[in-house]
Amino acid sequence: MNIALEKFFNGTKAEQIFSYEEFMTNSVKKVENTDESKLTEIEQTRLNYSKLNLHRINRIIKTFKIDDELQSLVDKIDKKQTWLVITEDWCGDSAQNLPYIYEHIKNTNIQMYIVLRDSNLEAIDNYFNEGNPRSIPKIVAFNENGDELFVWGPRPKIAQDLVQQLKSEGYTNEEFNKELHLWYAKNKGKEFLREFSILLENVTN
Repeated sequence: MNIALEKFFNGTKAEQIFSYEEFMTNSVKKVENTDESKLTEIEQTRLNYSKLNLHRINRIIKTFKIDDELQSLVDKIDKKQTWLVITEDWCGDSAQNLPYIYEHIKNTNIQMYIVLRDSNLEAIDNYFNEGNPRSIPKIVAFNENGDELFVWGPRPKIAQDLVQQLKSEGYTNEEFNKELHLWYAKNKGKEFLREFSILLENVTN
């Protein structure tokens, strides 16, 4: 285990950690091979979200274009970094954001691991405020010495403000999720990539 992972887990047992590629492969296998007749209601709901997220990710990959500013900043990172992503494959915000960042860092000095939230509650709760519903994804970046560089998540600030506004107006989860993903579809990752460019400028300067 590298230094960043050791500091992140801080003596707790590390469970269900994957590369992004393994995470995606496992999600596809789960969707294709799960016996839905044996699922509980919440398990069926999450499986349906996982299916939908695979479609979202495929759509992003098909229309994706490299952001030159962010790529330039990523390419300037000349020492190893470890980025840990706390998430689950049924998380819609992950599907709408992670493909963009993965495409920019996959051939760089940044190594990204997926840490499944529900298998690592003791470790991940350090990154959520008391009473927080453990909103994901959460991206935690470390340098080669295991020093924390930044924490991001669970969604771009504009999207977070939209969710809070809709909740305050009495929107149900289903209603505000529909509006949120309409926003994602229109924004096409621009706000997410802008926020990450600012984060990396602060880290590299």
